[in-house]
Amino acid sequence: MPSSNLDWDINGSVGVVTFNRPESRNALTWEMYDALVAACETADAAGDVRVLIIRGAGGAFAAGTDIAQFREFSTGDAGVAYERRLDAVIDRIERLSIPTIAEVDGAAVGGGCAIALACDFRLCSDRARFGVPVARTLGNCLSMANTARLVDVLGVAATRDLLLSGRLIEADEAYRRGLATGVWPADQLPGEAIKLAEALASRAPSTIAATKAMLLRLRDHRRPAAGSADDILRECYGSADFQEGVAAFLEGRKPNFS
Repeated sequence: MPSSNLDWDINGSVGVVTFNRPESRNALTWEMYDALVAACETADAAGDVRVLIIRGAGGAFAAGTDIAQFREFSTGDAGVAYERRLDAVIDRIERLSIPTIAEVDGAAVGGGCAIALACDFRLCSDRARFGVPVARTLGNCLSMANTARLVDVLGVAATRDLLLSGRLIEADEAYRRGLATGVWPADQLPGEAIKLAEALASRAPSTIAATKAMLLRLRDHRRPAAGSADDILRECYGSADFQEGVAAFLEGRKPNFS
């Protein structure tokens, strides 16, 4: 894969993607997003890969997009372009014809949360946390597609709570709400992910591919057309609050939203 911060391995019939930027809790650069898409392409093209595991190194899944990449955003249109590009990455994960497992140890936040939501299974350690805390950090917002992913898993009320409060869901609550497939001690999580992957690899690929295709068509039937929320994204990313949020994050201080 074309990134020094993303590792790719094949263990028998299981492909494994590892975000490997632990010094920043695996905050995702565009190079890493592009490498993740390349890994999905490789997994789909390799006939011997039957399951894909996505995980993070160093006790974190992924802390979202590297905020330094927002430094040059000067208009709302930059935010629209960013969300479209991110949507394409997340959509590529969802459109894999093989089962996907998010092995979530530590924080899955922002873009990291969206990646986990796009997977078929989310296996978690007891220190896993999920959320999109932009209401208290950056002052931006999710795309329509990523908001819909949260609603599909959590429902409208819990999504409203999560996004308006900016709080993170701990592992136990994630399991109660159906966001986590299961929760284990951190040292047991990798073994549980491999166990599930090996079981899935023995299932009929025809059934798996057909089921995933059916679910995608149902998803596409329910969701509005691409671009239907561009006006909302443009206003949010063009706001003074977003500029303040980015500046505060990069300066290591609390934002002063207006």
